[in-house]
Amino acid sequence: MPARRARSALCRVPFLALLAWPGIARAESFLNPAGPVAALQYQHLLVVTAITLVVVIPVFVLTPWLVHRYRYGRRMPSYRPGWDMSKLFEWLSWSVPVVVVVVLGVLLWIRTHQLDPYAPVHGASGTPYEVEVIGYDWKWLFIYPEEGVASVGELAFPADRPLKLSLTSQTVMQSFFIPRLGGQIYAMNRMRTELNLAADKPGAFGGRNTQYNGRGFAMQSFTARAMSDTDFVAWVEAARSEGVPFDDAAREALESEGTKLDLRHALGMEDGTVVHFASAPETLFRETAGLEEHHQ
Repeated sequence: MPARRARSALCRVPFLALLAWPGIARAESFLNPAGPVAALQYQHLLVVTAITLVVVIPVFVLTPWLVHRYRYGRRMPSYRPGWDMSKLFEWLSWSVPVVVVVVLGVLLWIRTHQLDPYAPVHGASGTPYEVEVIGYDWKWLFIYPEEGVASVGELAFPADRPLKLSLTSQTVMQSFFIPRLGGQIYAMNRMRTELNLAADKPGAFGGRNTQYNGRGFAMQSFTARAMSDTDFVAWVEAARSEGVPFDDAAREALESEGTKLDLRHALGMEDGTVVHFASAPETLFRETAGLEEHHQ
């Protein structure tokens, strides 16, 4: 009996996971927005869905009715030899799709400009806080030019200011994504891309690379932390006083294939997911993005 009960319990696990999945997926996606960019994306999805239903609902409602009326509802369908055209049906069948396409096209044009990753965040105010991001195998390095520190596995920024990210990759193409804040953009070697985001209030949000880039792909994640000014100042001071130096050994460990955990071990640290650097090289991002060569 105990073995049978254990097997029965194991059989329920996939079913319970399936029931819980929608809530989990919503918690870490733009369907649960924590910033104006994600909120606008969510609103756009709802509007597009509602407009699309103008076409979808009649199809799903009329199809069973037509099948019942002309196939299963009577033995001999009605035959109308004099009926060859309906102007009302022609107008409906052509005008409705045309209107839907025009409305969706105009809406997409507007949203594309509002959600341009290079443009300031629509609806946000304040001077953007700038962070430089470099993608490695398999970790993200965040450099804070204003503060002179850096971090791996954690992106901290003031919650009352928009966030301006400059991105590049030290290796292959990668995809930077913080679902609850919205926006996704690729980072490529010897190139610079930009992403503007903002948070509604302090909080922690999951971020990751969504472009497969090898065996450590699943571990290339980080936590974006929007902080109050007091907490952010304390975070910077802790990074300066407790962080490891960004020396040649640290750079070699970063450029070697490995996850955040491997980086900590290479630097002689215990298990963990975050590394703080007490200093950050000023030209590392420009060198990786190929900007120094262009400048020369």
